[in-house]
Amino acid sequence: MASCATGTEAAIRAAACRDGDAAAHLKLISVLVIFLTSVLGISGPVLLARYFQGKPLYDKAVLVIKCFAAGVILSTSLVHVLPEAFESLADCQVSSRHPWKDFPFAGLVTLIGVITALLVDLTASEHMGHGGGGGGGGMEYIPVGGEAVGGLEMKEGKFGADLEIQERKEEEIVKMKQRLVSQVLEIGIIFHSVIIGVTMGMSQNQCTIRPLIAALSFHQIFEGLGLGGCIAQAGFKAGTVVYMCLMFAVTTPLGIVLGMMIFAATGYDDQNPNALIMEGLLGSLSSGILIYMALVDLIALDFFHNKMLTTADESGSKLKKLCFVALVLGSASMSLLALWA
Repeated sequence: MASCATGTEAAIRAAACRDGDAAAHLKLISVLVIFLTSVLGISGPVLLARYFQGKPLYDKAVLVIKCFAAGVILSTSLVHVLPEAFESLADCQVSSRHPWKDFPFAGLVTLIGVITALLVDLTASEHMGHGGGGGGGGMEYIPVGGEAVGGLEMKEGKFGADLEIQERKEEEIVKMKQRLVSQVLEIGIIFHSVIIGVTMGMSQNQCTIRPLIAALSFHQIFEGLGLGGCIAQAGFKAGTVVYMCLMFAVTTPLGIVLGMMIFAATGYDDQNPNALIMEGLLGSLSSGILIYMALVDLIALDFFHNKMLTTADESGSKLKKLCFVALVLGSASMSLLALWA
């Protein structure tokens, strides 16, 4: 592990980049730019759903976008959030102290995030499973004679009605599941966005902030596509859709403003050990939530349980390959941004 006393040249470069006025000007620009790119990213799939729902290619287009977004979210958690959390808790100011030097807390809190997301999923699934229909289980005796035909027709009609009710119930359960996925996913993304915003808002290093504006703009577009695709598929009411989109769009800008306020009020250094610990723990928690949501509720749910991808015909096979390519492209595009942010 590198000593805290090393890196003199890097410290000199960092000191040259620390310009409070220039940093504040860049952060004010970033608030507007990141808000607009966030709106652009999350509104795309939502508007697509509003104007093209019911069209022949709509469901396939939303599925491909969702697979691209799943790759973005998985890459965000594994390439961006988790390494930053490990780095924060591995900083020599933190890792030289008890209990942080005694145990890999970043991995532990990530695990807690995964298990917490699973618990929420199980609880919600169990709740959705209650209230299911009873009765009607088993064969019924049909009397022989003239009444048998009429009785059979009545039972066939009843069976058809029961089947239709069951299909509607399954569709409603799928919608409820998609709504839960969207809400839990947004919680994980908001955790991550707040950390990014506050960290950037407290920073006085203009050399770091300048490339971050461009990188975070693309980051918000890709992440917005992911969340917007889930929201579009979940079938929320218009008011809920607007609220969820607005929450995503304003979280990072508000985090930047909050970071600026904290620094102005306290002079709090973003390299303070307590700030690094908080950043590392929150980052680990959000990473665990995002990993679970990406792998279980997005990738596995679509590739193994979506009717359009599980059909054995040629169109299903082509769509599955297209979705896999979209998943890889989403992962690669978000991973590439790690070169700058």
